[in-house]
Amino acid sequence: MAVRVVVDGPSNLGLRAPKAGVVPGCYKLAGAVRDRGFVGRIGAEDGGCVTPPRYDMHDWKPGDGVFNAAAIASYTVQLADRVAGFVGQGKFVVLLGGECSNLLGPALGLKRLGRYGVVYLDGHSDFRTVDNSPYVGAAGGEALALVTGRGQTDLTDLEGLGPYTRDTDAVLLGIRADDEYVGDVEKAGIPVWPAAKIADDPRAAAQGTLEHLAELDGFWVHVDVDILDAAILPAVDSPDPGGIDHDQLRALLRPLLTSPRCVGVDIGIFDPDLDPDGTYAGELTDTLVAVLT
Repeated sequence: MAVRVVVDGPSNLGLRAPKAGVVPGCYKLAGAVRDRGFVGRIGAEDGGCVTPPRYDMHDWKPGDGVFNAAAIASYTVQLADRVAGFVGQGKFVVLLGGECSNLLGPALGLKRLGRYGVVYLDGHSDFRTVDNSPYVGAAGGEALALVTGRGQTDLTDLEGLGPYTRDTDAVLLGIRADDEYVGDVEKAGIPVWPAAKIADDPRAAAQGTLEHLAELDGFWVHVDVDILDAAILPAVDSPDPGGIDHDQLRALLRPLLTSPRCVGVDIGIFDPDLDPDGTYAGELTDTLVAVLT
């Protein structure tokens, strides 16, 4: 088993503000999980914190592209450096977010090293582009599109390495039946396992994913915790019914994260501001520990 190393990536740059004058609270995810003994419980090394730039939408308006784009681009390179450095040492990286645009960092870093896939666990497809929406803005809602090369080049082609992940090297797991962009994902040739299908047999979804990515140098797993049903984990920016439960998430993640070809995982979107008594943080931490030990 590879040495595990935990890195904090406390960025909220890719989410819309919940209301005027308030920043998204997902940047507190890492602290909430660490405070429950996460690093020691999984026997990991501490890989430090990659501190993000300031969240500042300035005078952004629809039609201006992705807000915080320059900050996200800069942060992506910093995350790529940290993640690629540890993966190059043969270590398994656990990146605590943060939100979904954090995935750009590992995807860029791994593109420097070879051909790697992305397993995208999310309650939403995050495949919004200017081709299927009146405008873009929040990179967290566009992350799968961005890592596969769809979107503005200051995010999709850093270091001239875009796309960071080929369409054929991505798998989408956990979306709801009414996802707005699933047709575009399927047209791109990205396999999709909706939440309802995963709930029926999580291990089959994991096995199908592993088989699809078998010929690559390895793969990275992205976990947006809104893959969980809103009744189970409402402390996210876009909670939806129709998700899976913790047992199903564990059954899905274990085969993926224990594969010798998996080089890391990032976790995002949990918002401790919406969890005042810490109940959901405790349950999430227990699930993460269970699949990483």
